[in-house]
Amino acid sequence: MMERKLLGAQVEEDLMTYILKTPIRIGEKLPNEFELGEMFQVGRSTIREAVKSLVTKGILEVRRGDGTYVRSHMTQSEDPLGLSRLDDRYKLALELFDVRLALEPEIAAAAAEHATPEDKQRLLALCDEVERLYRAGEDHIPQDIQFHTCIAHCSQNRVMEMLVPIINTAVMTFANLTHRTLMQETIQTHRAVTEAIWDGDSLGARCAMVMHLTYNRQAILRLQKQHRTGQMPDTADV
Repeated sequence: MMERKLLGAQVEEDLMTYILKTPIRIGEKLPNEFELGEMFQVGRSTIREAVKSLVTKGILEVRRGDGTYVRSHMTQSEDPLGLSRLDDRYKLALELFDVRLALEPEIAAAAAEHATPEDKQRLLALCDEVERLYRAGEDHIPQDIQFHTCIAHCSQNRVMEMLVPIINTAVMTFANLTHRTLMQETIQTHRAVTEAIWDGDSLGARCAMVMHLTYNRQAILRLQKQHRTGQMPDTADV
């Protein structure tokens, strides 16, 4: 019994990796149970167990008589509020920016006041790493999320740190919609936020974060307008 549970957990992990690495986009259909069983060299009952677990976590959706579809790319631990499962990605992105504009400038200001020397070194390293990855055309999103997480940690406010999941979901949602269209603006405003926190300039950190978020919000508004006028394909389900 224990071996079966361990096998089910391993297949679930392998299936999640397959979804992300292929990638199978949100709204797309998975291969059937037989094909997945062949792929992972396990029986259909084990595949059903793995799929059921991912359905519970909001990753997959089983449509009776049709098949299994990808509903989200984020697990509950990555998206505890379930925001990635909401429809209309543009509307969600703008609503998240409303929340971020209310929170992140003040978090950045608090970070400038309370960051330790070690915090500042960590933030600078993350700022440098995001820029390096961005310019190299590599996936910078995990480090971008760590950058914003580090700012919250620098605030020395535990409640602000607990709000990080909202910020992380917003960063991921924005990245999925914009596809690297704001590289220079992101690099410049990340650097401005970092320098202000390093200098202990709370007003400067607050203003730099507002500018960072404003660039992002304007990009979403442009994309939403293009989507509504048919100038670009539907990215609401990607």
